[in-house]
Amino acid sequence: MTVGEAGYRLDDLDRCIIYNLMQEGRATATSIAENTNVSGATVRNRIEKLEDLGIITGYRAHIDFETAGGKLRNLYLCNVPVPEREALAHEARAIQGVINVRSLMTGRRNLHILAVGESTKDLQRISRNLSKLGIEIEDEDLLEEELFDPYEPFNPNERQRTPALNDFINLTGNAKILTVSIADNAPVAGMSLEEANQTEVLDEETLIISIERDNEEIMPHGDTVIQPDDIVTLLSRHRTDALAFAPFQTSPKTETTT
Repeated sequence: MTVGEAGYRLDDLDRCIIYNLMQEGRATATSIAENTNVSGATVRNRIEKLEDLGIITGYRAHIDFETAGGKLRNLYLCNVPVPEREALAHEARAIQGVINVRSLMTGRRNLHILAVGESTKDLQRISRNLSKLGIEIEDEDLLEEELFDPYEPFNPNERQRTPALNDFINLTGNAKILTVSIADNAPVAGMSLEEANQTEVLDEETLIISIERDNEEIMPHGDTVIQPDDIVTLLSRHRTDALAFAPFQTSPKTETTT
């Protein structure tokens, strides 16, 4: 079970509500209640509780800025001193055009900033303003596409998706940042990163960025062992999604039939 900072434990109803709201932010209490054994009033009360606890922090629309006027989205991968990370993240949000700031617990590129600009000149202005704050931009890419899915372990139907892909950002230059759950019999499961690279289970087109295990973030090293149910964030430059997913899916050789 999930334990919040205040010690609150999510139950099955909480997880069902969160799953439905991640799937459709405009879902009503009545429509969510149709998938449970409780009333719409109970769902409404529980949503209010989750909001009060700070578990549900907001409801946001996903905008296609290209359709909405041909605007450019740029992802800045930045490095900032850890003691200043939180303050700089809030300062970056105040820059006109910045729409999302992600602060990472580990790694050198520990601040990811997404901005929207009318033109490359507009994006250059944002870059200059970030630099003035003392934020070091190590790399940047124009964002092409962004897809989202609800958190599958909260799915009340308990159906596995194949592949268990939670989220990905598609960058220009055929690069993708993927977040994927490791299947029990995946080729990479049980291997250290060094072993996976030596045996070419992971190739040079795949870079493991971070690993989440039991709600803890792990900085990957050569001796780090990938385990089933790990949530792995990686950078892939494979030409097809199938090649990127292969090391993390159930191996066809180990699948059984009933």
